[in-house]
Amino acid sequence: DCQECGKSFRQKGSLTLHERIHTGQKPFECTQCGKSFRAKGNLVTHQRIHKGEKPYQCKECGKSFSQRGSLAVHERLHTGQKPYECAICQRSFRNQSNLAVHRRVHSGEKPYRCDQCGKAFSQKGSLIVHIRVHTGLKPYACSHCRKSFHTRGNCILHGKIHTGETPYLCGQCGKSFTQRGSLAVHQRSCSQRLTL
Repeated sequence: DCQECGKSFRQKGSLTLHERIHTGQKPFECTQCGKSFRAKGNLVTHQRIHKGEKPYQCKECGKSFSQRGSLAVHERLHTGQKPYECAICQRSFRNQSNLAVHRRVHSGEKPYRCDQCGKAFSQKGSLIVHIRVHTGLKPYACSHCRKSFHTRGNCILHGKIHTGETPYLCGQCGKSFTQRGSLAVHQRSCSQRLTL
């Protein structure tokens, strides 16, 4: 039995592995990136990322993954299954990590803080994008004019200028826009003109 929580195990190896949850011991370290694991099997699975091994293939679209769990999450794209539900607002998610990030909307938790200005974020990705404001890094370049952007989304929006794509249509007058925000601004004045 586990001395810490009393949980019982049939095999000594299973008990040893379980005890590492309490001790925080992670004796199996990846030589490539330094990440550590409680179990050797988890290290072996992780190392597929570095080796480029992707033995788990989606039967629906053929996309391959290095981990079985990643395939399971991906397959939910095809099935539409979202088994992780927020207890507060009932919004559902495909995986547990997305639910955990979403919960911060309700809790107000912002664990990712910028060292430069102190601004805090609920998601690591948001902090990474924000840091580019300080560094000036603009990794997304327009394939048409080479203008660069902090985010992929802004680069895609900009690209619509070149392609002429205007998916946001005003229902009042039929005028269309490249950005949702531009449509919203237009609609305020468009509806005012119609009510005069």
